Amino acid sequence: MTTNRTTTLLPLGFVLLWSTGFIGARLGLPHAPPLTFLLLRYLAVVLLMTLLALATGAPWPRTGRQWLHLGIAGLLIHGVYLGGVFIAISRGLPAGVTSLVVGLQPLLTAVTAGLLLKERVSRNQWLGLMLGFVGVAMVVAGKIGTGFGLPALLAALAALLGITLGLIYQKSFCASFDWRSGAVAQFIPTALLTGLLAWATEDMRVDWQGEFIFALGWLTLVLSLGAISLLNWLVRRGSAVNTASWFYLVPPFTAVFAWLLFGETLSGQALLGMGLAVLGVYLARPPAKA
Repeated sequence: MTTNRTTTLLPLGFVLLWSTGFIGARLGLPHAPPLTFLLLRYLAVVLLMTLLALATGAPWPRTGRQWLHLGIAGLLIHGVYLGGVFIAISRGLPAGVTSLVVGLQPLLTAVTAGLLLKERVSRNQWLGLMLGFVGVAMVVAGKIGTGFGLPALLAALAALLGITLGLIYQKSFCASFDWRSGAVAQFIPTALLTGLLAWATEDMRVDWQGEFIFALGWLTLVLSLGAISLLNWLVRRGSAVNTASWFYLVPPFTAVFAWLLFGETLSGQALLGMGLAVLGVYLARPPAKA
């Protein structure tokens, strides 16, 4: 009973935490360029997780190959995905459209995992993935606007590819690692690359308002430490397809948080879409073991 409860509550906890990422971006991006914002976040994570790993005696990757694999996974999941999302939003792509583009991830993961990992996707899982995507589209349809350019859309597509390939790469090459030292290995190369890009393309000026400090702290502690740790747990315990299916619940939960914090309305269509997304995740769950 405890195991079943854990396998349900921890993924839901991940969804709840991950869903606040768009809220944090909305609060912080008016006060700093996107890559500069992310660089500060990554550096804070490296510092905190290094101290935690040293204080708790966490085991570190033992070979250069392990460091390399963790670094590549980190660049894809954190650098490309988060960088793409933040750049897309900062360039005017509505958060709803960004969510919808990234919402293609479970379907793309199913196709890619079948080709690269030889994972079998059942008929019920395909149905769940389709229903989940329809549900996500219904949730964000009312938020889709105009006025964004091709660079913003390309950034969102890059984020989609980053999170999809990153999860599959981590499942293939980094299935088992300590969440404390592993985070350091993932975020160091991500911070280095993000810093170089920020230096080359941004003025790196930060308006240290209370709103920005809160957003930076929230995204560092809650997202980069809490949610990423739960994501690593999901990758270790489930298939790539099942792990990705939980991302269908992120836009609906984000819509709820936006309603609670910013007064954004929730239509009947959005509520129906949330129900379809939940049903899709249920159908995409791993088959019961005999």
